[in-house]
Parts: sequence; structure tokens; C-alpha cells
Amino acid sequence: MQKIIHILLSLLCFPLFAQKNTAITPTPQTLHFLENSILPTQFKIKENKLKNAPLSLISNTFKARPGKKHVMNVYITDKNSKSAKKFASKIPNKKEGYYLKIEKNNIYVIGSDSRGTYYGLQTLEQLLSKPELPLGEIIDYPDLPNRGVVEGFYGTPWSHEKRIRQIEFYGKHKLNTYIYGPKDDPYHSSPNWRLPYPEKEALQIKELVQKSNENYVDFVWAIHPGKDIRWNEEDRQNLLKKFEKMYALGVRAFAVFFDDISGEGTNPQKQAELLNFLHNEFVAQKKDVNPLIMCPTEYNKAWSNPEKRYLETLGETLHPSIEIMWTGNTVVADIDKPTMQWINAKIKRKAYIWWNFPVSDYVRNHMLLGPAYGNTSDIKNDMSGFVSNPMEHPEASKIAIYGVADYTWNLEKYNSDTAWKNAIAEMMPENKEALLTFAKHNSDLGANGHRYRREESVEFKPIVENFLKNLEALHNPETQSVSEEFKKMIWASEQLLKTSENKYLTEELHPWLLQFQLVGKTGVSVMKMYNSLKNKDYQQFKSAYTNVQNLQKQMFETDQNYNQNPYQPGVKTATLVIEPLLNQLLKYNITKFNAETGENLKLSLNFNPNTLITNIKQLENQPLGQKGNILRISPALEYISLKTNDFLGIEFEKIVTLKSVIIDFGEETRISKGKIQISADGNQWKSVNGTFKKSRWESSQTLENVKFVRFINDSKQTYDIQLKQFEVTEE
Repeated sequence: MQKIIHILLSLLCFPLFAQKNTAITPTPQTLHFLENSILPTQFKIKENKLKNAPLSLISNTFKARPGKKHVMNVYITDKNSKSAKKFASKIPNKKEGYYLKIEKNNIYVIGSDSRGTYYGLQTLEQLLSKPELPLGEIIDYPDLPNRGVVEGFYGTPWSHEKRIRQIEFYGKHKLNTYIYGPKDDPYHSSPNWRLPYPEKEALQIKELVQKSNENYVDFVWAIHPGKDIRWNEEDRQNLLKKFEKMYALGVRAFAVFFDDISGEGTNPQKQAELLNFLHNEFVAQKKDVNPLIMCPTEYNKAWSNPEKRYLETLGETLHPSIEIMWTGNTVVADIDKPTMQWINAKIKRKAYIWWNFPVSDYVRNHMLLGPAYGNTSDIKNDMSGFVSNPMEHPEASKIAIYGVADYTWNLEKYNSDTAWKNAIAEMMPENKEALLTFAKHNSDLGANGHRYRREESVEFKPIVENFLKNLEALHNPETQSVSEEFKKMIWASEQLLKTSENKYLTEELHPWLLQFQLVGKTGVSVMKMYNSLKNKDYQQFKSAYTNVQNLQKQMFETDQNYNQNPYQPGVKTATLVIEPLLNQLLKYNITKFNAETGENLKLSLNFNPNTLITNIKQLENQPLGQKGNILRISPALEYISLKTNDFLGIEFEKIVTLKSVIIDFGEETRISKGKIQISADGNQWKSVNGTFKKSRWESSQTLENVKFVRFINDSKQTYDIQLKQFEVTEE
């Protein structure tokens, strides 16, 4: 009976808690707040066992407040202290848990360990940031033991300053793991993984470790030796020496990555032997080093080969304490119960999830600012850890990371939409409405080789659908709503471009804000064309049409001049709902105008009439990009397996003449095993001659009468390639 009353009281208290706007993130496991609240003005710290926390956390949390004098005693301690004994039954018997008790004159922050105490203090800081402090208690702990971020993307690594900002953000949001594994750090991977860091970089690593310790984050240093490792005693000792060097810099957590490699480095037996050697000779000897983490070569189900028993070999051979990372059913995937059941049975332990979101290294022309959703709430007992792989834009990535922090702390109570809006409000409290407007239209990835998509323009989508259904209506019921949304896009971009709030974020967003503003202005002009047609005001229609042409030119120039990376250059924004709306409405307007007036205004839409041709499943959704007369297949970051007669190429809209064809598969031999061919009809193929410059092949003459161009593996071998470049230039 008492238990029922207790639950009812909890339910009754929760609305009061929400009503007072004292929401806590991540969502606590259990909280009981009374209706009463107090207005403390001063705090006297009676006990503080949290010695490593940043001084700013203590000073910010317990700063004096105006009002009628009300002094509160504060006890910041752990479960073993004398002041905690009377609450012993309330303190969670879980790692990183805490008990927070707020009485009229006393505050107790009691952790099950030091990290738990730190998290309790973070919760208290959130409560004290509000005008009133509710009386009551919180019993809290994380669902997952390892929660955080892996800096594992391809592209521009984060700067040292921005890594520091990230670590502070992780501590604030109760994330305890930062895996340092930048793909472009030469001392993390080939060619220099055997060598110690130079002095400057070593000092930066040391500072990152210190900052991580201050924020109760495990700094996990990862090494990626698989590209050129030799399975001999010399390289085993090289790894051991490198680990010792990193240990001397303060690192106490390590990972070994074997992802995105080919050749001898993929041998599971050798990988397991090496990891076990490092466990026995390093981790077990040190006593203060966390269990090893490994990223396997077969890190997703689509790439697993049951016949070779790669995963089973790891599961049977690796020391039980060694964590094994997993991205899901594919490289980029959301995680559910069947996913975890399948992999855990193979590796004989709980998988450590590497979630490839919001990483954008395969869609670098997009900015991914949507909510973190898609992972189910019933898998907390199936995972040993969950880390997010972010974008190369660290500040923008915080919107999704905020959601990851909430999700991994309390899976069942996670609300992706609430977390998303809270993140936006925290990132830019003064401009949260403008940032929300921008973010809701910048969340989808566009067409991509991994076929991973996200919702976008969710609230606007049904309005658009209804608007398009009623284009012929004399009074379209959604005309005003559509027009207002385009005006709001202009307003939001203008606000974010001129504000001085969170310059770290607005600098990252700058190219996309420029483009977003142009898209909004285009929308306003296209709607003017639509309304002018209704009113038969053809002069106003043509004026708006001219404005659209000018805006299209500006959008093209923005796309050609900003974010010019070699993979997916340019700037794409609002592509899932708004771009198709504009294209469809523009086509409707011009077609109808021409029919009514007998004129012949040109219709210019941004689309690529050429198509990818391939029989390789891994590449069948690889996008095509075009800049001027150069057409390229978007590079792939992972290794691709080519079987006999596998091909990859381009079909042109019409017969063309090519000035050049350039192909780079990572090594010369990978191209020389096959042929580069052209065809006018797709039936008769002619081989093309060319020359190599290292791994890069280029055609040696002008190619005429071309409708198709392709590379085909006409050998009898299956081998791996890296699709670094497949580019053609038209005359």
C-alpha cells in the first residue's frame, strides 16, 4: 500500500515540477519534488569532497543571489561520509549515481562515487539557475556505463580549442567518454602511428587529458595501425612503446581501430592476439587503465562474412574485458533490439555502439541540425556503451550530442523532440527561435551512398502537401502559410548572420545561412509569381521571374565558392521539402504563364540529368556531383570489394566529348587489374588508354562519341578498392 501511495505522490509531483520550469537534463531516473519552493540567497559549503571539479562550477552554482536573506548549508560528498549515513538507503548502488536532497536549510549532494557526486552537482546547478529552488529529492544514475563521442570522422579534424570546448560540454551533460581518433591525425594512424607525437601535439594531448579529468570524462586515445601493421614482435613492441608514451602524457584509456582497411591487417586471429597482448602486457600491469576498446574491420552486419567467422573469432578469442564496437546493420544505422541480439551472440559480449550520427563526412555539403532519434528505448541492457560520431563542425554537432547525452542516460524517458529544442535553446538562448527555424529545415542528408535519411521541415510538410494539391484553386487555403514560412526563413538567417551570440556556431553555419537566406528570398519571389498569375498581373509576374533568376545565380555562386571540399563540395540547404516545393511551383508558374500569354519564358531547375551506372551493391546509391563541365562520382570513405565483371561509371544525358577521365582507387594495381571503357550505346565498349601518376590514372586523349564511361574489373580476382576519385571533364 505504501508503495502505491509513493508512486501516486511521484506522479502528482511531476506536473508541479514541470510547471515550475525546473526541467533537468538528462532526465533523472526518479525525482520527488514538493509543491513548496524556497529562495536561497547565500550558500555555506560545509563539506566538499569533490576536489577535481572546475572551480567555475562551484563558484557559478553557489553564487550569492538577491532577496531576503536565506542561507543554505551545502554538503558535497560521497556515500562513505558521515553526513551521508542517514541517507544510505536512498543513495543508488550504481556507478556514477547520486542522491540530491534539498531541505529548507540544507542541500546534500551525495554520489555513489566521485563522478556521481560531480553529476549531482551538475543537476543542482541547473536547479539553482531558476528563480526558485524546489524542495525534494532526486535519485539518479545512468542507464549505460559508457556514454559520449568518438572523434572518428573523415575530414578537417577539430582544433585544440574546440576539443576543449567539447570536453566541457560533455561534463556538463553527464557524458563520460571522449574517444580521440581523428582519421587525419598521422600519429593516430598511418604513416606515423609508430612514432611519438612531436612536442607541441604531445602537450596538447596532455592538456586534453587534464581537461577531461576536470570534467570527469574518460579521454580514450585511439590508434589505427591496420593499414600497414606487420604481425611480428617488432610491431607489437612498437604499439607497446606508443602506449607507454601516451600513458606518460596522462592517458588512462585506449582503443585500437581496425576499421576501413584491407589486406593482411584484417586478420581476426592476429588482431585478437595483438589486443590480448596489449591487455596482458599493458592494461593488466598498470592497474589504473580502463579496459581496451577495439573497432573491428567488420563493424556492421552488411559487411560481415559468416563463412570466414571474423566476428566469432573475436568473440571466442578476445579477452572478455575488451570492448568491441559496432555501427549496426549497416555503416550508418539506428540501433534496435534485433541488432543487439544478433551482434552480441556473435561476439559473446555486449557490443559498444558507434552511432554514425550526426557525422556528415559523406554528405559534406549538408549541415545536420535535426534531432537525435531512431534508436529504441529497450536496449539499455544490451549495450556496453554508446558513442556518437559527430560532424567536422564541433559546435553544430552539439545539438545532436545533447540528444545523445539525454538518450544514453535514461533511454525510456528520452524524448528526441524535447531534447532537440532544449539543445537549441541552450546553444543560443537569445536567438533560439531563429536557430530553431534554421535547424528544422536543415536536418536531412540528401541522397547518399549509405541511404540514411532524416526527417526535415516536419511541421511545414503537411502545409506544403495541401498547398500543392490546391494550386488551381482560386483561393488556395495555404498561400499565406507558405509565404509566411519563406519570410520567416529570411528573418531567421538575417538574425543569425548579424548576431554576436555564439560566434563559434554562427561561423560554422555561415555558408548555409547565406544559402538559406537566398532560398527564402527565392520562395517569396516564386510566391509572388503564383499570386500574380491569380490576379493576371503579368508585368509583376515577369518582375518576380527576373528576381528568381538573379537569386538562382547567387545560390549557384554560393554553392561554387563556399565549402569547396574535394568530396561533396558546395552548400545545400532545405532540400527535402522546400527545394522540391520551389521546383514544382516554379515549373507550374512558368508553364501556366507561357500558356496564358503565348510567351516562352525559360524554366531553369537545379538537377543533374546524368546517372550513375554500377552493379556494385555498396555503390548503387553513390551520388553524382557536377561543377561546371566537371562531373564526379562522390568518393566513398570505406573499402569497396570488386568481384569479376563488377563495374562503376556514368551514363550521360546525351552523346558528349570528354577532355579527360581521372580515376583513383588508392593504388595503381587496383586500376591496372581492370579496364576503363567508353560506349555510345551501352553494348559496344572500347578500352581507353591512359597514364598513371602514383595511384591516379588519367586518360591520354580526347574521347569522342561518349554516352557511357566505366571502369570494369575484367580480371578473375576479387579485390578491394578505395573510391577516391572518378571524375570526367566534358569539352
